Amino acid sequence: MNIHGQPHRSIEADHSTRSARIIDQTYLPHQVEWRDLQTMEDAAEAIQVMRVRGAPLIGATAAFGLYFALRDDAKDAALQRAYVVLHATRPTAINLRWALDRVKRVVAPLNVEQRAEAAWNEALAICEDDVRTNHAIGKHGLELFRAIQAKKGDASATLNVMTHCNAGWLATVDWGTAISPIYQAHDAGMKVHVWVSETRPRGQGASLTAFELKEHGVPYTLIVDNNAGHLLQRGLVDVVIVGTDRVTAHGDVANKIGTYLKALAAKAHDVPFYVATPVSTIDWTITDGIREIPIEQRSAREVTHMPGLNAAGVREEVLITPAGTQARNDGFDVTPASLVTALVTEHGVVQATERAMRDLLAKMQAQG
Repeated sequence: MNIHGQPHRSIEADHSTRSARIIDQTYLPHQVEWRDLQTMEDAAEAIQVMRVRGAPLIGATAAFGLYFALRDDAKDAALQRAYVVLHATRPTAINLRWALDRVKRVVAPLNVEQRAEAAWNEALAICEDDVRTNHAIGKHGLELFRAIQAKKGDASATLNVMTHCNAGWLATVDWGTAISPIYQAHDAGMKVHVWVSETRPRGQGASLTAFELKEHGVPYTLIVDNNAGHLLQRGLVDVVIVGTDRVTAHGDVANKIGTYLKALAAKAHDVPFYVATPVSTIDWTITDGIREIPIEQRSAREVTHMPGLNAAGVREEVLITPAGTQARNDGFDVTPASLVTALVTEHGVVQATERAMRDLLAKMQAQG
């Protein structure tokens, strides 16, 4: 996707130095800062402090982190040590484990001197696969958007889409998940407008989704999180689409805190609620999202303080609560499958039911 008219990806490999660089998302939307990743510790820190975030991008970054570790020491003990360190950086997003497992499966049978090269190539392959996957998700989502638009009975009417957090190209290697069909609808000439929920406390909607949509020229309006139900009630939303960090084998989805409330409001007002997800984000080992998906507890400071630019254009953080206020900061919530209209995957649209998920798994296994 484009930044100031120039094509970029959220993580880019440098083949000459065998390193990677990322957009440091903690500086967005006011500054575009690139940060080099050259060690396993660089990758782990970037994931931990959310210089990169979004399940697919976390996985890709972790894959490069495992390569960096194996470049320095490719023996079994070092491989396992690096796996543990990287896996511990974020607990909710399943793509982290998926990417680490994928690299580990490739390198484990190899001789020590072959492992680093194989890990580098696998990290590159994970990135390319992610781009293809997200483009396919966008194509399937675009067909849903066209069907919803057709029901409006006016081809010139604007399709009003609501999203939450950031599930665009900044959350993936490119295209995004939930934002991919929005980009493809816009590029196809469809009149589309996006209600961007700010997504407190870190404001990924306000800072990241708004940044992406502005750069791509997609019309959008920023709303406070508590405005979502009001807009749905007034009939100002045609469809809600979000990303996810983990999906259970029965269709429950974990996504950024606040997603569950939007799903409830969408259900109450008969507005379709879609979840865009690559199949790599499905955790086939669990069935009950509320009981089994670990929910990351983040620093209370993210709730009690807010960053931004002051009048002089200098980035600073300010306290917005009484000093000493205690705050709870759950990073994610779980939306039960019963509230999900369907999952939009690279394999097509899948109902969020145990049977449909089982059929999807069988299809994947048959394809190898």
